[in-house]
Amino acid sequence: MRKRLFPALLAGLLLIIAAAALALTSPASAAPAATIQDAAQALRDDPVYVDPGARDQLSVADEKALEDKITDADKPVFVAVLPDTSAFPEEGLLKTLRSDTGITGVYAIRLGDGFDAGADPQVMPTRAVENLTAAVENPTTAGNADAQLNAFVDRAVEQARGTAPASWSGGGGGAADGPGAPVGGLITLGALVAAGGAGAYAISRRNKRRKEEEERIALDKLRVVVDEDITAYGETLERLDFHPAEKGADDTMRADYERALDSYETAKTRMDRATHPSDVRGVTQSLEDGRYSLAVLEARRTGTTIPARRPPCFFDPRHGPSVADVLWTPSGGAAREVPVCGADEVRLSQGEDPMSRTVDVGDGNRRPYWEAGPAYGPWAGGYFGGGLLPGLLVGTMLGSMLATPAYASEYGGGDFGDGGAGGDWGGGDFSGSDFDSSGFGGGGFGDGGGFGGGFDGGGF
Repeated sequence: MRKRLFPALLAGLLLIIAAAALALTSPASAAPAATIQDAAQALRDDPVYVDPGARDQLSVADEKALEDKITDADKPVFVAVLPDTSAFPEEGLLKTLRSDTGITGVYAIRLGDGFDAGADPQVMPTRAVENLTAAVENPTTAGNADAQLNAFVDRAVEQARGTAPASWSGGGGGAADGPGAPVGGLITLGALVAAGGAGAYAISRRNKRRKEEEERIALDKLRVVVDEDITAYGETLERLDFHPAEKGADDTMRADYERALDSYETAKTRMDRATHPSDVRGVTQSLEDGRYSLAVLEARRTGTTIPARRPPCFFDPRHGPSVADVLWTPSGGAAREVPVCGADEVRLSQGEDPMSRTVDVGDGNRRPYWEAGPAYGPWAGGYFGGGLLPGLLVGTMLGSMLATPAYASEYGGGDFGDGGAGGDWGGGDFSGSDFDSSGFGGGGFGDGGGFGGGFDGGGF
């Protein structure tokens, strides 16, 4: 019975598709002029939309190649090529497209000869979008839509977080935006129905490989930073002028020293066995335990009060346990109290910059870890556990990423945000019109003029 049922259902579906295609392509159903809502609807099915009035900007073949690049990368990157007409007013265009599409992701619009882009913060940080946009707004690419859009997409699929929306699996393809496109889209849908099982399996394997590669890259970044921390801690142990058999040493001192040594060995072992970014949290937690043991040992040896267990210095955990909480304001953020070591407390009181821990951000430069990518979350989490980290980092790049469920899925940080062990929805999820619009205008990427500043042949 089942063997006869599936062919019958498939045949019925194909009949429906054929009938719909005939109706959609008949003269009586000629489509009206396209609107931004039409573009948004199309982007729910395919990553690239080219308005019929802008077909001279991007050919069907080039559109299809761009779509393939995005879908192969499995990233939530959306591109719209629109004519510079009254149907697409510049002001608020990007935000409207994102709202009407209703899917988190990175959005780029080529409007006439102009270009702009934005992204949901959990998919790509605002600063990254600004840098990416500026990179493709140059004389080499601005005059060529295909070159500019490919340059943008090449970078966007590397930096965007999350995965492509599931709705694209039923999309039509490059020809879907032109006359007669519904036929191509419906036929593609029929083919996907027939080969659904194989397609789902292939997508699952691709997603698994993508995630494994992202984890490997993140762990490689962390390994450099953690190895520096382990080395620094080992050097601290070597400089320690303490011998268990020295005069005045007692069992409590020897126990402190033993714990400090054990922490060193535990950190090295855990790092050697680390296979996932979240494994790093246990490494830095061991290092912090060891530094506190050394602080307690020093207090016993000098006869001073045993220090209370406090978090490490916010600016660089290698400075050891903090001694005070001071008010600090990150660039572009709000003031908050952070734990600091004695030396940084003095620096801040004198109006100087603290000695911050910097990490490589991939462009040849080093920045404070709170301005780096999400991979450093597990590293910081081991030092600042117990729910402390989000408050310290609120308003910073790393803090914003820690608060997203996508972070929990990709970097094992479920205890930092509200996502718990949530799924990987850093991009490609349907969010409707109720979304964080900060990455789509104003403070997001409007400082350079944005769409509101007018298109002037590639710049804005």
